[in-house]
Amino acid sequence: MKTLIDCAMKRAKCDLVIKGAQIFNVFTGKTEKGDIAVKNGVIAGIGTGYEGEKVYDAAGLTVLPGFLDAHIHVESSTLSPEAFAQIVCAHGATGIVADPHEIVNVCGVAGAEYIKESFERLRAGGKRPLEVYLQLPSCVPATPFETSGAVIDGKETERELSRELFFGLGEVMNFPAVLAGDEDMLRKLTAAQKLGKVADGHAPALTGDALNAYLCGGMKTDHENISVEECKEKAARGMYVQVRCGSSTNNLKDVVLAADEYNFRRFITCTDDKNARDLSERGHLDDLLRRLVKEGMPAERAVMMATLNVAECYGLKGRGAVAPAYFADLTLVEDMKDFRVRAVFKEGELTAENGKALFSAERYLPKSVLGTVHVKEPSADDFKIPCKSGKLRAIAVSPESTIVTQEEIVTVPVKDGFACLEGTGLCKLAVIERHFASGRTGLGVVKGYGFRGGAIAISVAHDAHNLVVLGDSDEAMTRAVSLLKEAGGGMARVGKDGEEVFPFDIAGLMSSASAEEVIRGTGEITAHAHAMGVTEGIEAFMTLVFLSLAVIPTVRLTDYGLVNVNRFEVVPLEVE
Repeated sequence: MKTLIDCAMKRAKCDLVIKGAQIFNVFTGKTEKGDIAVKNGVIAGIGTGYEGEKVYDAAGLTVLPGFLDAHIHVESSTLSPEAFAQIVCAHGATGIVADPHEIVNVCGVAGAEYIKESFERLRAGGKRPLEVYLQLPSCVPATPFETSGAVIDGKETERELSRELFFGLGEVMNFPAVLAGDEDMLRKLTAAQKLGKVADGHAPALTGDALNAYLCGGMKTDHENISVEECKEKAARGMYVQVRCGSSTNNLKDVVLAADEYNFRRFITCTDDKNARDLSERGHLDDLLRRLVKEGMPAERAVMMATLNVAECYGLKGRGAVAPAYFADLTLVEDMKDFRVRAVFKEGELTAENGKALFSAERYLPKSVLGTVHVKEPSADDFKIPCKSGKLRAIAVSPESTIVTQEEIVTVPVKDGFACLEGTGLCKLAVIERHFASGRTGLGVVKGYGFRGGAIAISVAHDAHNLVVLGDSDEAMTRAVSLLKEAGGGMARVGKDGEEVFPFDIAGLMSSASAEEVIRGTGEITAHAHAMGVTEGIEAFMTLVFLSLAVIPTVRLTDYGLVNVNRFEVVPLEVE
């Protein structure tokens, strides 16, 4: 403290002085020109006349607090944590609240330990380039209607949440269990409350008495907000509404209409699920800020949502502002319109410049996250749908809302006691249990996907991450599953022009390859899938992984069968 005070009083030399920048003040919403003095990774002062061992010329740039992502699944990037960090740090991030929900559903707590250790090993000049606040997943599995690779109950939550490893409790998706006062769920929530750890929410379309009851469980945030009115109501009830900009979902337009001069401090930024290509080409939170401003959000409010608001929500002391005694986590941009990131400092260390990370990233690959795809040898008979009535419940998807599905009753031809989808425009969908090779398979049909002439499959499937395959040929679906079985997970495509697979060797969710290789490989297979007729506006594989997410309305498919989310029960595929 004395050293910092001496630097502030100009009695001592600083480690770093950032000269001549426009500095945005999140406390006033205004900018001021000046220098930033840094000592031991902390801001000593803002003004002029400081001397430093190093000087960084920031003339013409605007200094913002380092960007903070309030909710992200690193696994959804399909990148290793190291490759992920190199991209997001170059785009201005200095901290993330990471929910390893995906990998923990596959590998148990060992998956979370892997994520944390991978980030801990990263160094830029002796400093961690990215602060990672790890949440303990609350829903492993997310619902009782699916098979996950691990189960974390209330007793284990109490034990694990008390570890330093976990910063808080991950998104509580099983809101019906909260509303019903389920004993095991309440045990998890009580553990978070007693330990003073933030519990994240996940409660789409929850309003009125149900929202009140949910909040009594202690949830502080929510990224699943599907209307302007819902955003306003949740903010009015004291929640932090997460502004989401992911690859498949965003609520930017709703937030711009919902956030006003009085309530905008209850809005925080997150990306949730964003794939490698989007992160690399569009950006991370810089992309979100650009879009918010383009939609009409005042830039000053948008920046506060990505910095101070997040820090205050999660109690991140010393983060979220450019001010004395705050850590020197700084993102330097060309302006507050396009948010082109020119330099990033983490606790005073330059970690990225001109779009490139300035730290290396050696892969950490423990055995606990390898070899996780265990599938029974598939057969074409596995995909035949028994049907007598000729009427089936279909999962209807559309480009307007690829995450929220609808249930439609469709009429199909019947041949030899089985549904025949040829010529109907429908696709078969199957979710195959992939943790214990039980052979359990849920069957369904999808309307609106547009795909034809083969099959596509992926070993990523929210939230239990069983294997999902879609197609219009039982033989092609069988082959796609075999390809993933042989590869140990990944993305597969089978068509008349041939077959291909891109492996995900880490828990069947991520690739240990470089970001460039992942972007190229996943991009090529996705483009080839789209060429097979996928409806414009529907992302071939990313949309596929959400079709088993049994906590988002209206109807989903798991390895146990078709789930009506609104009724929270498994329903028959055939309509009598």
